[in-house]
Amino acid sequence: MRFRGASTRAAWTGSMEQTMSTASAIKPKQPPTRANRGVTEKRRGVRMNSRVPVSVEWEDSQGRKVRNQAFTCVVNNYGCLVVLPENLSLDQQVVVINMVSEQTIPGTVVWRGNLREGGWELGLELNQPPLDFWGLEL
Repeated sequence: MRFRGASTRAAWTGSMEQTMSTASAIKPKQPPTRANRGVTEKRRGVRMNSRVPVSVEWEDSQGRKVRNQAFTCVVNNYGCLVVLPENLSLDQQVVVINMVSEQTIPGTVVWRGNLREGGWELGLELNQPPLDFWGLEL
């Protein structure tokens, strides 16, 4: 592109800056997540890769108790990442049973991941867990 003079160049540059600032102000709509629902992501403890056999129990839509075997991939003092054959909904109330120690604790599904070998990745937050729930020093 050829410019005839400084004023034309300034006008063209100014209109480009305005176009770019308008384009950068437009943000694509995102699906609701914990982050954009006002939930701040902040780690409360050390996470450790650990495969712990667990059972997860919940009530289905008809109010019947359902229980299924699962295993953890990652644990910390406040929750875990489990792989479960069912894809539970966010905020689903569950009970987690550590099959090694036979301890039981209520929890909530706070994250849903991908389908992988063995089931769905689910992040579970445990309600007031004892520090020794996983049998590990975290």
